[in-house]
Amino acid sequence: MRIGELATRTGASVRALRYYEEQHLLAAERSPSGQRHYPEGAVDRVRLIRQLYAAGLPSKSIADLLPCVVNGEATPELLDRLSAERDRIDSQIGEMVSARNRLDTVIAAATANWRTGQHCRPR
Repeated sequence: MRIGELATRTGASVRALRYYEEQHLLAAERSPSGQRHYPEGAVDRVRLIRQLYAAGLPSKSIADLLPCVVNGEATPELLDRLSAERDRIDSQIGEMVSARNRLDTVIAAATANWRTGQHCRPR
């Protein structure tokens, strides 16, 4: 598939896909005219790359991780780094859950106030 189709199917921009190639996270074959052509498996790979970026992993960590995803092999050092990244993500999830819970409390209180006619007014 060409780069535009891959972008459409994954939600990634064409610019992002080119960046992934520059970072050696994604590879394309080139046609004689220079157009990029991606295999079907590129869709899942791009989705994984986007998830890992969204989780805060840097491109270096993602590049190190991708071969492990393909062949299931990793060095002890890579496993340590990945475990540290997972722990960091777990911590972020905990903080986000806490923030969501506080918002739920504020929403519940504000909703109760609206029902009783005690409106919060902007200052």
